[in-house]
Amino acid sequence: MQPQLFPDPTASANAAPTSGPAGQQPFLYLRGLKHADHTVFSVQEGQKRYYDNQFERTVPYSSGQQVKRSLLDTLRQQLQVAPAPTTFVFDVSEKKGKQALDEGEVLSACDPRYADQLLGGWMAARAASAKEGDKDKGGEQKERTLKRRSPLSISAMRPLHPLLCNFSKENLTFDRRETAGQNKVVVRGTDGKPLSEEAIAGLLEGVDRSLFMKWIPDAGRASGLFVHDVAIDLRTLFCVSINSFEPEVPKPILAQLRENGWQEGENAFGKCLICPPAERERIIPALAYALLHWRITSNQARTYSPMETLAVAISDNANRITGAIRAKLDPENEKKALPIVEQIPGTEVFVTLAGAGYFRTYDEKADALDQAAAYLMDRLRSFDYEKQAS
Repeated sequence: MQPQLFPDPTASANAAPTSGPAGQQPFLYLRGLKHADHTVFSVQEGQKRYYDNQFERTVPYSSGQQVKRSLLDTLRQQLQVAPAPTTFVFDVSEKKGKQALDEGEVLSACDPRYADQLLGGWMAARAASAKEGDKDKGGEQKERTLKRRSPLSISAMRPLHPLLCNFSKENLTFDRRETAGQNKVVVRGTDGKPLSEEAIAGLLEGVDRSLFMKWIPDAGRASGLFVHDVAIDLRTLFCVSINSFEPEVPKPILAQLRENGWQEGENAFGKCLICPPAERERIIPALAYALLHWRITSNQARTYSPMETLAVAISDNANRITGAIRAKLDPENEKKALPIVEQIPGTEVFVTLAGAGYFRTYDEKADALDQAAAYLMDRLRSFDYEKQAS
């Protein structure tokens, strides 16, 4: 099936409005289907989960924030660049006659020259007020909050259907009994001081307990089919606002952007600076790769899972991607759900070889993700960032 780049916007109630020259759709939507096998992908008492009222099941999930961080980590790895610097601010306060450190702001660089900032945005970052006479109570120059909303809206990774996942618990041990002679044991008494070996032996007398093994009960684990959705706002993907009333970037960085070849233009939100074509071309392949190949690497030291991608659906219509990758209750068994992945008009669907093991398909391909990356790059390149408001 040939890619349907610009489907008729009247074909669906959820069609996105055009922005700029005829045919340009301002949003691109992606749904990914992953398989997770007995793993942990977000820790909260072993694994984050919530209760599904309709199907009366506890199901595991990963937050959108963790998905976003994993995606941006993959992006940086592809670009082979370091993350944007972050400033951690602490305040000294007096508590009961002693000085103590209190948590302050976490300040972003507010610098779109870093790819993770350009695509990830920033919140509650601060810069000096543009109004020189604007002072705080201490006579210091007031600070102004800068915000850039990420052009990537990312959902939580949650079950394709509550009946197509499993949340289980297992008991773990941290066991070093076989090397007890090499290890040390410290037992603190009621006064907080370490007890002698004789005192420890007295405590253990008549007690069936090992001091070289720790019991870890009810560790949560996740398995099943999981989906996540990404909405890409092409209007702001490679643009930063220069609106002086709602600034996104500090003035010194705006000047540096202009020196680096960022050109002034206009999008649906007003005047902006547009990332140079050469820099866009550097980022686009890495972004396409990250959107398709990210996986959660944190919290998996003991429970690694490849979290392979089974299928990807891409469209400029959000309803179509949810229809292309979905689940359906089994007509013969209401306690069973069937995963469905299929091509539908206005959507490009790519199925990997692994996907054929979890749902019926005849479209699986060894290079499915390579084809998806090529399609994504074509869509990202075809948007006219310089003339979108013409």
